[in-house]
Amino acid sequence: MTREQALEKSPEAATGTLADIQALTATDMAHVNDCIRDALASDVVLIDQVMHYIVGSGGKRLRPLLLVISARACGYVGEHHYPLAAIVEFIHTATLLHDDVVDESDSRRGKQTAHAVWGNAAAVLVGDFLYSRSFQMMVGLDSMRVMEILADTTNTIAEGEVLQLLNMGDPDVTEAAYLKVIDDKTARLFEAACRLAAVISGQPPEVEEALAQYGTRLGRAFQLADDLLDYTGDTEALGKNVGDDLAEGKPTLPLIIARARCEDEERDLIDAAIRDGGLDHLDEILAITRRTGALDATAKRARAEAATAVEALAVLSDSEWKRALETLARLSVDRDR
Repeated sequence: MTREQALEKSPEAATGTLADIQALTATDMAHVNDCIRDALASDVVLIDQVMHYIVGSGGKRLRPLLLVISARACGYVGEHHYPLAAIVEFIHTATLLHDDVVDESDSRRGKQTAHAVWGNAAAVLVGDFLYSRSFQMMVGLDSMRVMEILADTTNTIAEGEVLQLLNMGDPDVTEAAYLKVIDDKTARLFEAACRLAAVISGQPPEVEEALAQYGTRLGRAFQLADDLLDYTGDTEALGKNVGDDLAEGKPTLPLIIARARCEDEERDLIDAAIRDGGLDHLDEILAITRRTGALDATAKRARAEAATAVEALAVLSDSEWKRALETLARLSVDRDR
């Protein structure tokens, strides 16, 4: 049985829904949200305004949710997973604030981005506030191991952001270079969330590494699906415009695969779109990605990563929490936003 078939045939993954997971984690996530609100308190009016705007903008809270479920799957019964989940969400939100400035994005989740409302300077500085508040909270947990994981994670994310910036507008970016970016920029925080859950639960190294592997593979699957949606999604459902990655000159996997398989004239069209940005030839490029099978290949790669994530969970005892992690693996690729 292939990895993809294993994922598709898992009865728990086949029947679970996001609503089921939200119901399972409702009490834990209420505590996490309390931590988030308490930690965002600031006497600086602008910080308070931007933070309330961002918190009210929706979002899946996937990374803190992942930490909470992983901790429970490890049998954790303490309360350190609440501030840790909040810290992970703050780091993620800080990267979004900075991302939107770098990408000059005006909307996210169907709302104006913070930089579109308050300007670039405010968005960058509030992102810095979130990073620094995260490290204040880490110190409060009094664990060098936790600080080491999160410090390494934030540094790697920053490197991934710079690598992505260097790749923008470059049609010669390889698949390996693209995967390096998504591992650093996206998957590393997923990995950290899962690893931290194992650490605070006192799990042995083999369980910690297995959960870290689950997080990495889940993060890859999630980002691959996200990049695929940029060419196949619905603008209203996505909360952003289809083709935004192309407009920003980002060479993601669908384009990399299509470019390797297409005719010379089509490759020239793709190269020009990546170098110059813009959506003048979006329909033609969408047709090329479909004809070359690039979209199907990207979807298959995402499913394979999700299936590998499920395999890594074999070290955990069966429980509703483990099944929730399996469901998250499926949902990472089976979504429209």
